Amino acid sequence: MAAEYKKNSLSLLGAVSLGTGVMIGAGIFALLGQVAELSGKLFPIAFVVGAIISAFSAYSYIKLSNTFPSAGGIGMYLVKEYGKTTFTAFAALLMAFSMVINESLVARTFGTYTMQLFGNGDNSFWIPALGVGLIILAFIVNISGNKFIERSSFTMAVLKVIGLAILAVGGLWASEFAFGETIPSAMPDKPFFSFIGALALTILAYKGFTTITNSGDEIKKPHKNVGRAIIIAIAICVVLYYVVAISVASSLSIEQIIEARDYSLAEAARPTFGDFGVWVTVGVAIIATISGIIASIFAVSRMTAMLTKMKLIPHSHLGLSGRIQKHMLVYIAATTIVLTIFLDLSRIASLGAIFYLVMDIGIHYGLLRKLRDKVEFNPVVVIAAIFLDAAVLAGFIWTKIQTDKMILFIALAAMLLIYFGEKWFLSTREEEGH
Repeated sequence: MAAEYKKNSLSLLGAVSLGTGVMIGAGIFALLGQVAELSGKLFPIAFVVGAIISAFSAYSYIKLSNTFPSAGGIGMYLVKEYGKTTFTAFAALLMAFSMVINESLVARTFGTYTMQLFGNGDNSFWIPALGVGLIILAFIVNISGNKFIERSSFTMAVLKVIGLAILAVGGLWASEFAFGETIPSAMPDKPFFSFIGALALTILAYKGFTTITNSGDEIKKPHKNVGRAIIIAIAICVVLYYVVAISVASSLSIEQIIEARDYSLAEAARPTFGDFGVWVTVGVAIIATISGIIASIFAVSRMTAMLTKMKLIPHSHLGLSGRIQKHMLVYIAATTIVLTIFLDLSRIASLGAIFYLVMDIGIHYGLLRKLRDKVEFNPVVVIAAIFLDAAVLAGFIWTKIQTDKMILFIALAAMLLIYFGEKWFLSTREEEGH
């Protein structure tokens, strides 16, 4: 069973597969249209800038994982930085919910692309229904053990990278590799803050690298391979994202991408490959989303199980048998199903981006202020990561103030509920003498 941590059960290749599985699953399929809507003609470049910002963030995680490799990943890093405090539990839960939100994003993307096989991208019933089916499948796979997860993740990672590369090269071939046409020669067609807001979504497309840190000492030679796996995964994804974005830009106008934003890759394949291209794109999307949600559930269940064992979050067996990690799989799957049913892709992505960026700033700040004597790192890089995250978060919030204030109220209410709920929970434990 996957309920117990098993050191050295994941190879470097397996760790890279888990990271790319999450990133490619949500990043390019679910977010490309939304990024194009905010950044306009600069959307291929937005994915590159997002990778650069994510690389600054990854620096802190690599340094932390080299010093504190743990299956608890981010939860353990926060404990090292802030102790067993309310902020630690708050930030860790933001990360956990961000990952769960990402899973619902992937699940709805699965439903949206699958419906393209039937010529319908807007069927409100079948999209969440198919997403729920995928979540149930991912839950079953996750209780089958690490080796099965690693083998399936690697196989699907290879298939989707090859599939996307073929589609991208095919699109570029049809456009006679007109790279220059995809780089605007005029002024950007979207406001500056809108482009900055788009970067929040591209960062969300790369945040899957944290899946690798959450696997911690389950990875062979974690002091070396966690960092290597993160670097390799981001490098693979930035190349793939950029080439795919250029291919889409050469096939569709920005208006067409926005119109089909939830399934823009499938629509982009149509001019070059016809219905066959749509079928292939949908097939790759299905593979990508399946592997993405399997990898994400694998990681978040371990992090939340670690938080439970550290008595930082409440836990109830609710009559379930087995170990805590198995219970967390059940809770995570159930929460993801609810989000998949009730939220659309745009709001899911927005909520995930806000939660992740707030948590990410907390990680960098804690490293900078609390662990200088324990972790060897360059403070200039960490300060730059904080600045970049804060700038992107501010730009995204400003964009949402103009387009969707409700999601900001939802995000703020959720964060206040998590923070004060944790404050109450930890205070009751102190009163009980725990």
